[in-house]
This record gives sequence, structure tokens and C-alpha cells, in this order.
Amino acid sequence: MAETATPAETVNRVRGARRSPAEHLADAFTSGSIPGTVTLTEIPYQAMVGIRVDRTSDAGARVASVTGGLPAACGEVTAKDAVSTLWLGPTEFMVVAPEEAHDSLGGSLVSDLTAALGSDAGQVVDLSANRTTFELSGSHARAVLEKTCSLDLHPRVFKAGTAVSTELAHIPVMLWKVSDESYRIFPRASFADFLGRWILDAMREYASPEVP
Repeated sequence: MAETATPAETVNRVRGARRSPAEHLADAFTSGSIPGTVTLTEIPYQAMVGIRVDRTSDAGARVASVTGGLPAACGEVTAKDAVSTLWLGPTEFMVVAPEEAHDSLGGSLVSDLTAALGSDAGQVVDLSANRTTFELSGSHARAVLEKTCSLDLHPRVFKAGTAVSTELAHIPVMLWKVSDESYRIFPRASFADFLGRWILDAMREYASPEVP
């Protein structure tokens, strides 16, 4: 009779089987970064869930109780504990949470959101394998992004806590300014290698010891 795996064994098996879209660039990210000036890292395996729901409906209220609110306007981000929700459209949102929130690792984020939506109009889709997360930080992080991003990234306009859909190096991404000198970038997994290498190249002059 086959032995049944314990929850901990299942979690370890899932963790061991995963490969992040940019893990092969980890050493290059480290060697191409200078802490405080500009650094690039991958934050792999975050739990991400796409939601379509009318935020003013009963279903929207139930979903908001799980996420800590649903953004009301472009650029807005709501948060509850470690769960953040980014605005994609009037009825479309992306929930981002630590990897342990995913159901496959013992969490319940996807099932909680599915239960909150119930049978009402809308959609809950697990996007965790669809995207990865890059974090670009440091005093020259904005200058790196400005090489290719058409948005006005000046802090008077693009404030900390803002997230928008845009393009970097012609790659569609979500760009989230999490603090004054730190940005999180969400490319689709299939574009992670290209965009990671492009950002590294754009960082090169700022990561040079000659740059003050």
C-alpha cells in the first residue's frame, strides 16, 4: 500500500520542483549591482491572482474583505497585511502576496478569493506561474527605468505606492513604485530573460565605480 505524503512533504516537493524564470541570471544580477546605487533582484514564486469583479457589487465587497480592499482608480494599490492589490482596470485587479499564501504551499489565497466571488459574475484566475517579479532599487533606479519607460517617473508625479501598466524595452509590465527608491516590475515569465538582461545592460553605467 502506497504511503500518503504528509503536507510538509508535499510542500517540499512543490518547492523543489519549481524553477523561476530568471534564476539563471541570479549571479549576473548580483555582480551587476551596487547596493545603494542600483540593485536588481528577482523575487520568485510570489502568489498572484487575477480578479475580474465589479468592486461596487456584493461580490466585490466580499472579495475586498479578503484582499483588504479593491483599488478605485488607475495607479492605486490597496493592502492588507502582506497582500496587495493592484488596479488593472475598472473591474480588473491583480492580487500579489508572498509565496506561502498560495494554496499549493499550505495557504488559501486562491480558494478564499474563489469562495468570495461565489457564483456571481466575475473571474478568479491563478497567475502565479504567469509572471515573475524584479525589484530594482537604489539612487539610480529611476534613471535606469527612464531609459526606456515613457511614463513621467518624477516623484512629483509617480509617487510611492503607485502601480501602473506600462512598457519597458517594449515589454508589457506592471510597474509598482513601492518606496522612494524601489520599484517592483512584473513581466510575464516568457519575457523575464530578455527584460532581465536589458535592465542589467541599462544599469551598467550607474553600477560603475566612476559614477558618484
